[in-house]
Amino acid sequence: MTQPDPVAHPQDAQACDAPAAQDPGAALEPWPQAITALARPLGGPAPTSLAELTTMGVGGPIAAYVEATSEAEIIDVVRQADEEGRPLLVIGGGSNILAGDAGFDGVVLRDARQEVRVISDSACGGVEFAATAGTCWDDLVRQAIASHWGGFAPLSGIPGTVGAAPVQNIGAYGAEVCELLASVRAWDRCQGRIVHLPLADLALSYRDSDLKRSLSDAAIGGGRTWGPTGRWVVLEVAFHVRQASLAAPIAYSQLAGALGVELGARLPAAEVRQAVLELRASKGMVLDDADPDTRSAGSFFTNPILDPAQAATLPPDAPRFPLAPTPGRGARGGSEDGQAASIKTSAAWLIDHAGFPKGFALGERASLSTKHVLALTNRGGASGADLAELRDAVVAGVRERFGVTLVPEPVHVGW
Repeated sequence: MTQPDPVAHPQDAQACDAPAAQDPGAALEPWPQAITALARPLGGPAPTSLAELTTMGVGGPIAAYVEATSEAEIIDVVRQADEEGRPLLVIGGGSNILAGDAGFDGVVLRDARQEVRVISDSACGGVEFAATAGTCWDDLVRQAIASHWGGFAPLSGIPGTVGAAPVQNIGAYGAEVCELLASVRAWDRCQGRIVHLPLADLALSYRDSDLKRSLSDAAIGGGRTWGPTGRWVVLEVAFHVRQASLAAPIAYSQLAGALGVELGARLPAAEVRQAVLELRASKGMVLDDADPDTRSAGSFFTNPILDPAQAATLPPDAPRFPLAPTPGRGARGGSEDGQAASIKTSAAWLIDHAGFPKGFALGERASLSTKHVLALTNRGGASGADLAELRDAVVAGVRERFGVTLVPEPVHVGW
C-alpha cells in the first residue's frame, strides 16, 4: 500500500472554532513501522490451495481464484457465482479461517484494492474517511496514527483486511471497531444491488454482526443462509473519528501495566501501538514466519457470554465481567428485552483449567500455542483434520468440566 502524506490538523482539537489545517497534504508524523498482516501478499502466481491463503497454512485445493482490482469486477464475480450456483469465498488476510483438506469447489475472490480517501476533516466535525475492503487493516491503523485520526492504536497488529473488521466487530485491548465505524457500503447478494448500511443497521456485538449472522440466520439472510461468505459482500468501510494525537484513555489493565500507567491514562498513539504490538508478539499474535506459534487463526474461541445462572455454576475464581444490558437484538451484553445483564468469562481460563495447558497437543503437527492457550497452531505439516481434532478435544473437555460450550471464531471452509 502506498503511503500518502497524513492529513494535518491541530493536536487533539477540542473546540469547534479551532481551524482545520490549511495544508491537508502536509505530513504530521512518519507512518509507524509495518508488520506482516496477510497470509499471502497480493499479486504473483495464482494460489492453488487454501493452505496458501490462510495463516493456519492448511486447506485443500481451490477451483478458481480471482484478484479483483475494481468494484465493478468484484460485483461481476459475485453475481456470476451466485447466478451459476457456485460457492463463493471472499477472502482477506486469511487470518480467520480454518480450511478443510477437501478444498473448496467454488470461487475464491480477493479484493486487491487498497485505497483510503478522506471525506472531511475539521476540528469541529472530526475526520470522516473511507477505506476499500481490501485495504490491509494494520496499514489503515498506521495511517490513522500518523494522521492523528483517533481511536485506532489499541487495534494495532490485528491481521486481515478492512472488509473483515465490521463482520467480526474486531477488538483488542479495550477497544472495538464499532467505536470507530460510521457505515458500510456493500453488495447485497439477496437483493442484487449496492446498499449503504449505517452503523445502527449492522447490529454489532461481541465478535458478531448481522453481516456475520447471515451465514446461519435465514431471517437476516433474506429467507436463506449464506456461506462461507455472507449475504453482504463488503466493498468499502467508512469511519468517523475525532482528531487526536493521543490514544483513547487506556481501558485494559494488561496494556496499562505494559505502559506503566494507570487505567484511564492517555499517551501518544504511536507509543500505545508499540506496546500493543509487543504484547501481541509475546502471545504469538503477530505474524512471523520464524515462529510456529503464529501459524494460527489468532484467538480460536470467543469468550463465552453467560446468563447469571450459568455464570453462578463456575468456580469462584473464574473471571466474570458483567456486561451492561442493552435493549434490542444484537445488543452488547443484554437480553432481547434489555432486562437481564449477561456475564462474559474468559475462554482462556476455562481451557487452561480444564486441563489444556500451553503447548497441549494430540500429536506432533498441531498444538495449542506455547504462548497462549486460545490459539490452535500448525507446528509444521498439520492438516485441517489435525486442527479439527484438537479443536474438538478442547471443546469437549471444557464442556465436560464446566458445562460451557466454546464457540470457534474462525469461519470453517471446505468441511
